[in-house]
Amino acid sequence: MVADTLEAIPGFLALCLGALVARGLSGVVGVNELLLAIGLGVLATNVVGIPDRLRPGTATHGVWLAAGIVLLGASLTVEPVLETGSTVLLLLLGTVLATVATVEVIARNVAGLPERLGSLLAAGAGICGVSAVVAVGGAVRARETQIAYAAGVVLLVDAITIVVYPIVGSLLDLPANVFGVWAGVSMLSTGPVVAVGFAHSEAAGQWATLTKLTRNALIGVVALGYATYYARREADGTVSPRVLWANVPTFVLGFLALVALASLGAFSPGQQASISNAVDWLFLLAFVGLGTEIRLDDLRRTGIRPALVVFATIVLVSALSLSVALAVL
Repeated sequence: MVADTLEAIPGFLALCLGALVARGLSGVVGVNELLLAIGLGVLATNVVGIPDRLRPGTATHGVWLAAGIVLLGASLTVEPVLETGSTVLLLLLGTVLATVATVEVIARNVAGLPERLGSLLAAGAGICGVSAVVAVGGAVRARETQIAYAAGVVLLVDAITIVVYPIVGSLLDLPANVFGVWAGVSMLSTGPVVAVGFAHSEAAGQWATLTKLTRNALIGVVALGYATYYARREADGTVSPRVLWANVPTFVLGFLALVALASLGAFSPGQQASISNAVDWLFLLAFVGLGTEIRLDDLRRTGIRPALVVFATIVLVSALSLSVALAVL
């Protein structure tokens, strides 16, 4: 074990260097740091080439990904769910179900994507962006290339919606509560939701944040649900509770345990901030490593279909959720 650890050190240091570069470049060029981390890994493996001595260390990206997912639970509580009004909660649940179902149907029956890739795109679009992609990706044991591709699609959609939503809100002169709830139920990642919410107004920012955090709380349920689904599929639908339990990834249980502890107030605001910072760095390490697993030939074979699936779904769901929000709020 000591020998394996020593063998992994050079590659791990390479991941650390990639994470630092991604964080630094993000502040300079204004591009999401996780997208840059993936890009650096892709460039390293397809242009420069990864030396064999670094491979044991870069292959540890799954460890950092699982650790980040577990710690992510410390920043989520069930309190937002309890604070959200019943009307908003119903709109949120309906939007999540519509998004997940639409992506799954289009991905499988129209675009012909691999099932697990479709599930990653559905989770990312329906719940909370990259965090849901990596959580579900680990839960269903998706390939590294599928996780990285789905995360890239999510980040691309984030970049577009953070520009489009404020324009639509201004053109339609949306009230603060309508705009905030609309952004919270239909945009993908938390950061862009909060940004566009407070860019509209203080009240819209509060509604957007509360709605999005409520939606984020569903990530554990969705990850566990997908893990159960694929475990049953692989066992031809005849799987005992014991076998099912054995197939549920340990990190998902760890994530749910930390959500429970956070909901009970086990972590102070300072501790949550420190844990959140650790999650950011763990995801950076993991995404640099994920990038090193991507071959450009694989991406060419996949094509732009996954991105088109998510774009089509977001346009449809955004329009429907805005119509409902205007009618009921």
